[in-house]
Amino acid sequence: MSIADLLLIAIGLSMDAFAVSIANGLSKRNINVRWTILVGLCFGLFQGVMPVIGYALGSAFTKYITSFDHIIALVLLTYIGGKMLWDGIKDMKSKDEKETNCSVLSFGELLVQGIATSIDALAVGVSFAALDVDIVTSAAFICAVTFAFGCVGVCIGKKFGDKLSNKAQLAGGIILVAIGIKIFVEHTFFGG
Repeated sequence: MSIADLLLIAIGLSMDAFAVSIANGLSKRNINVRWTILVGLCFGLFQGVMPVIGYALGSAFTKYITSFDHIIALVLLTYIGGKMLWDGIKDMKSKDEKETNCSVLSFGELLVQGIATSIDALAVGVSFAALDVDIVTSAAFICAVTFAFGCVGVCIGKKFGDKLSNKAQLAGGIILVAIGIKIFVEHTFFGG
């Protein structure tokens, strides 16, 4: 596999993490440099580890993984996004303006996001096994690309989130739910 092919795969895998990173930057008030790096690391590590797990499982389990990965992503992202929407609506009704800024990103929520956005990388790992790709180098490359996209996504979201104030949480929730639906629709109707 060429570096160009691997780069395209890494970028493709990191797009969901990038979108969720934008949503986090947009709607979470505790995002600072430390959290930006943590978001990038979490998404990068999950995107790097999942292909390794898929590689280890091998092609014998492909049908089991791909038959429900989109459902897990839909449920997790819809839950997180729905919670953000609910909190955003509650905050908009709040009279205290300091309470309406945004919610706080928790480490547990970040881990769920990392899992939800990286499940499709399991299938990539299985295909890497079938192609006899060097999994260590490939996984490290995917991890690095996703880390960069995650950090940039948070920065983009933070820039606009500061301007949008309490509406950012609603936008972030809508983005997460939309990503979950997109993953589900692509897999269910287009064989993604």
